[in-house]
Formats: sequence, structure tokens, C-alpha cells
Amino acid sequence: MIRVLIVDDSLFMRTMIRDMLAKDPEIEVVATAADGVDALKKIGECAPDVVTLDVEMPRMNGLDVLKNRSQFRTFPKVMMLSSLTSEGAEMTRKAMLLGADDFMPKPKEMHAIRNIERELLEKIHNLVNIAYIERPERRKTTLADRVVVVGASAGGPPMLDILLSSFKTGIPAAMVVTQHMPEGGFTASLATRLNRISPMPVKETENGDVLNQGSVYISRAGYHSVISALLTEDGEKGGRIVHSQSPPLHSVRPAVDKTFTSASSVFGERVVSVILSGMGNDGGDGMAVVKEHGGRTLVCREEDCLVYGMARSALTRNCVEQVLPLAKIGREIAHLVEGMAN
Repeated sequence: MIRVLIVDDSLFMRTMIRDMLAKDPEIEVVATAADGVDALKKIGECAPDVVTLDVEMPRMNGLDVLKNRSQFRTFPKVMMLSSLTSEGAEMTRKAMLLGADDFMPKPKEMHAIRNIERELLEKIHNLVNIAYIERPERRKTTLADRVVVVGASAGGPPMLDILLSSFKTGIPAAMVVTQHMPEGGFTASLATRLNRISPMPVKETENGDVLNQGSVYISRAGYHSVISALLTEDGEKGGRIVHSQSPPLHSVRPAVDKTFTSASSVFGERVVSVILSGMGNDGGDGMAVVKEHGGRTLVCREEDCLVYGMARSALTRNCVEQVLPLAKIGREIAHLVEGMAN
């Protein structure tokens, strides 16, 4: 049984979250708290496994709760629930740096709160099941000559937890993940969180990032992650990230199609493309281009996805080679990447 403490200054939110968690027989809500002072008291009394933590609260906010974690011998895993605003994103980033374990953007409209139910349940299960990884310090980087491109939207973050933690070691390719998220810092927080559980280093993209073997790049919200060709002074060929603020595609920026298509023009048949959960059509056209260039194409099976629009958009274009359970995608990526060796 997963013991959860709900911390939020809104009685409505505490009630809604309790109702959502009550639907899972493996989760028990042991207590609720309306502010950080009460939260610290309840953590000591109830010893929860997971805390869902609001940011802005009276008396003591969520960041100050995290600053007090050292007073406990063991501290529960912390899921931040932040508003979909620039300020909320910045507070989430600070919370992750202070040791929060995961986060979820909280919808502005109260009627949309129920939409986070399945993802919240998945994330809580992930928090207690996924271990953090200590990576040895990397002294040398190697230019990637092949790339894995991953696209996701709604329901994607918990799947990325499982995908990246499934790799036992690094892979001989760069990985670029384009996850639809609000602007303002949420993708930076996602990269920080994934960096703790991935055997490969994970970072948010910066304009000009060179794609190195065994590294993971999370597309920064607000910019298309376009992959352009790179030729080093030594004559090595590779790729780099170029941030583009060209108009949104499929009403999103970054768009998966932009990354998939540009990766194909640079790496050709040395591309493995993957689509996870997500609504809309983004990714289908790009995956078709990957296939046309001789790259490999995978989508996750529908029963593992919160929404199946993006994967279905690729399936309707007859460009998908394999439909796989989420638990098998990491192994197949590693197999395909290894097969691309000279």
C-alpha cells in the first residue's frame, strides 16, 4: 500500500485529489494538510511514502517544506502540483533543485482537474518504484553518428520515466525527446527529474547543443528542436540542435514532426523514431519521413497510452514497423541502435 499525504491550501483541491487517489486500491490517503507547517507535522506523524505538495500556501510554502527535509531521517517522495503559469514553472524548477522528485502542472480551469487523474496515479506509482541512479563522471564525449528521436504529449512524462530507466547502460546514440509542455521552465524541470533516473545524462536543449553519444536532450518548450548537420574540424559528421521560433505546427512548439523530419535529413537511415502517448496528429508526418529515409519506426501500444492520437496518426500513414508494449521499447531501441554500427 502506498501511503500519501495531500498538501494544498485549497479545500476543493484536497478533496479532488483525495477522490482521485481513492479510486486506486493500492493507494491510501493517510492525511491532508492546508499549509507547509501542518505538512511537516503530518510527515512526522504519518510517515507517508509520497507527498503531493502545492507551491503557494499560507504560513509556509512548498519550497520551505523542502528546505526543512533535513530535519527528518527519511523523507517521503515529493510530487509538486504547480499552476500552469510562468511563476508556477519557475517555482517548480526551484522545487526540483531542492529535492522534489516529480511534478505535475495543475490546470487553470477547475473543470479540467479530473483530466490529470490517470497521469497522477501513474506518477505516484512510478515514484515509489523507480530508483535514482548514480552515474560515474564522464570525462570524454563522442560525437553521435546515429540518433533516437522520441515524441510525446499528454501522458508522456510517466512513460519517459519508464523508458529511460529501462536502459541498463547508455546507448551508442544521442536521444532527442520532444514532449509537449507549457513554456516557462517545465521542460527544464522534466530534464532535471529524468536526469536522476536515467543511466544517460539528461539535459534541456540549448541552441547549438552538439548531439553526443549516450546523451539525452529534452526539447525546450517554446522552440522547435531542429537537428542540423555538423562537420567538425577533424572531418567528423554529426548533428546539433538549432532552436527555431518559426510558427507552431499542429498548434504546438516544439513539434515532434520538426524534430523527426530534420533528424532524417541529417542522419538518414541511422534514425530510430518512437511515438508514445499524446493527443493530436503531431509525429505522424515526421515518422513517415523517417521511414522514407530508411530509418526505424516504433509506436507504443494503445493500452499503455493515456491518449493515442499521435501514435494513430503514424499508424494511418502505414509507416510504423512495430507496435510495442512500453516495457519493451527500451530494449528494442538498444537493439536497433546497436544494429546500425558500421
